[in-house]
Amino acid sequence: MPRRHIRVTGAPEAPLRAALTALRTELDVPESFPPAVLAEAERAAKAPALPPLDATDIPFLTIDPPTSTDLDQAMHLSRRPGGGFRVRYAIADVAAFVVPGGTLDKETHRRVTTLYFPDERTPLHPPVLSEDAASLLPNRTRPAALWTIDLDPDGRTVAVDVHRALVRSRSKLDYEGVQRQLDSGTAEEPLALLKDIGEARERLEVERGGISLNVPEQEIVEDGDGDGDRDGDGDRDRDGDARTYSLTYRAQLPAEGWNAQISLLTGMAAAELMLTHGTGVLRTLPAAPDGAVGRLRRTAQALHIDWPHHVSYAALIRSLDPRRPHHAAFLQECTTLLRGAGYTIFRDGNLPPLTTHAAVAAPYAHCTAPLRRLVDRYASEICLAAVAEQPTPDWVLASLDALPKEMAEGGRRAGAVERGCVDIVEAALLKDRVGEVFDGFVVDVEERRPTVGTVQLESPAVVARIEADDDGAPLPLGERLRVRLTRAELGVAGVRFAPA
Repeated sequence: MPRRHIRVTGAPEAPLRAALTALRTELDVPESFPPAVLAEAERAAKAPALPPLDATDIPFLTIDPPTSTDLDQAMHLSRRPGGGFRVRYAIADVAAFVVPGGTLDKETHRRVTTLYFPDERTPLHPPVLSEDAASLLPNRTRPAALWTIDLDPDGRTVAVDVHRALVRSRSKLDYEGVQRQLDSGTAEEPLALLKDIGEARERLEVERGGISLNVPEQEIVEDGDGDGDRDGDGDRDRDGDARTYSLTYRAQLPAEGWNAQISLLTGMAAAELMLTHGTGVLRTLPAAPDGAVGRLRRTAQALHIDWPHHVSYAALIRSLDPRRPHHAAFLQECTTLLRGAGYTIFRDGNLPPLTTHAAVAAPYAHCTAPLRRLVDRYASEICLAAVAEQPTPDWVLASLDALPKEMAEGGRRAGAVERGCVDIVEAALLKDRVGEVFDGFVVDVEERRPTVGTVQLESPAVVARIEADDDGAPLPLGERLRVRLTRAELGVAGVRFAPA
């Protein structure tokens, strides 16, 4: 899980765009798709492999950010006769468009995952597929892997099925609109059940010891009328830019968590199917080593967070309020326990020693985002074969061994993109404010160099490195601190602060 998240809702300024372009060059991010790949995608978009089963009578809906067009999932929720729930979850059937071993397939193995920048995204598949022909857009008939998961009244899984079908979404909803409908009681049953099922699955997550970290996001918004005159002197600010920006912290809405529970439910069902089938690819995470938990306990003490020895780590996490600065600081530190996740393959019934994901507290697989993540296409195919009691396709088996390394390399590049974007965006927002003093909280201190750490400003919503003199006092973890901006350079080393 990344330590920080950035979404840009305002158009980027020119220096920021130039720095992001330089970052893409530095990380060897492809600028475009080769002509042969685009040609193959165009042909596939016009003639996909369509399934015979028609499920277009089910009124599916999607829930995504309002500007999203690469829609991987659509859902329909209902009550089961006699009690319990039925979750129908349609996942975009990318295999209906991608020929194994073809030019497009090879390109997806080079890209591995969609990369998100503040000003644009670099997609895994050509937009003619990812944002059109394969995307579960409203009022379009699309091929999908249709999951049907029956739950008992407590939200426990009692039956799982997945097969190919044609589906048709009726509504494209966004998180804020969904939350308003649920809060006001105006949501119709298929959507209203998202809260009931989501809360039931959250209770089961607590029961099995799973962890969901609610770490606030950083969000950039464009301010005012775009005249670029932040200092009020009637002139545009340096660089002649006609836009000004601010950063805010954004907490996850409850509806986002309930929506995520549907995806988690499907990923857990996929893992169990693959384990029964004897062949699969799991998303695994080992339990945190004792030393890591011990460090967190010391951090909790420094942050004045009461953590009795009889209270589990998972229970403590759920008691925290990310709107409180010292709680937010601790949640940032908790992400260190989620490092080390990887992909584990197995075949022919030879199960691996580790089959679980420590944060999920159960076997888990990535299978719900095939438009944006390579491995999901393979997990979906294995699950379809498992339910049909058919052998895993040869093209899946041929690529299985290479997937963990490919996904790891793709994950490292995505992490470098995120870290680079954070540094660039924060520098762009603060480039004219070097020397100013800000209020913040110290949210991390290096163990080996206690004069170096991370500070979270109250305003603007910046989280950045802070360095004190090596012969000075250690940074006060979890305490309020006045800090001075010492550097804000695009494309160099980002933003740096020092105690004021």
